[in-house]
Amino acid sequence: MSLATDLWWAVARSEEVTSKKPLSVDIGDQPVVLWRDNQGIARALEDRCPHRRAPLSLGCVRDNGLIQCGYHGWSYDGETGRLKEIPNMKDQQKFPPIYKANAFGVSEQAGFVRVCLNPKAEAPLSADPKYTYVGTVNVSCSHQEYLNALYDDPALVIAIRGVRFSPYLMAELHEEGGMLVMERNCQWNPLHWPSHFVAEFPLTLLTRTHPSTGETQLTLRDDQFNDLLHAVLSPVPSARGVTAVRWRAEMGVRHPGVRGAILRGINPLSVLATIDGLKLRTTKPTVSLHGEDLRATMLDAPHSAQDQTQAA
Repeated sequence: MSLATDLWWAVARSEEVTSKKPLSVDIGDQPVVLWRDNQGIARALEDRCPHRRAPLSLGCVRDNGLIQCGYHGWSYDGETGRLKEIPNMKDQQKFPPIYKANAFGVSEQAGFVRVCLNPKAEAPLSADPKYTYVGTVNVSCSHQEYLNALYDDPALVIAIRGVRFSPYLMAELHEEGGMLVMERNCQWNPLHWPSHFVAEFPLTLLTRTHPSTGETQLTLRDDQFNDLLHAVLSPVPSARGVTAVRWRAEMGVRHPGVRGAILRGINPLSVLATIDGLKLRTTKPTVSLHGEDLRATMLDAPHSAQDQTQAA
């Protein structure tokens, strides 16, 4: 999968990246290894040792912050990717600059570690809210299929405790501040019968999605426009057509009664690893068709190449 090199992808939650063990992730077909050096800074290299092409993620993080290949023990600096040590050959002068792993840009904000394939790209700025609920799920569909499902029927890929998404939009998908914005009517569960003909929609789901990365800021509101739930969903295209989704969520205003109590249960938000095939087959492309046209228009605009605003 070919990807723009200047995009920043939220490839891991901050707590997933440690100095204990390297973490293997993908950005499309590009394997990436993450770890923290001895100063606690997140680092990212191509997950291939330039010596014998073994995955660096199968190695270890040394006490000095270098990542060491598990095959022959070559050690690399995370900031530059330069080879620093070979067992029994400690003199750095013997290692010319050509011996290096590809280093990528890294930015850590709002509880996510973001990676850009261009190490010189300017890192995005974002707020740093606190989130109580977190998760990482590998969804069995491509990045674009995941986004299309989120637009056409969020229930295909996410679930919110005690909430049911309706097929009716309160606000059509549109561009706002460089983001794709949509507001969908929702209802509480259980529903009155027959559910498809209930006219009351006491809830709305507001989504703001980055047109390239698909990173989405999600807000659930009641009929008084109180924010009941905030979440950030960060999908990243991975190998073999899988989409890795990291998410963080935080409760907003407490809704009264039993419904509010159900919503505030453990992990009110879930991302589904497997899409219901029957539901997917019978879901007609609607919003996603308009989304593809709108996204193409936004990305073709002169300012869009410079807009690296993230949803978080």
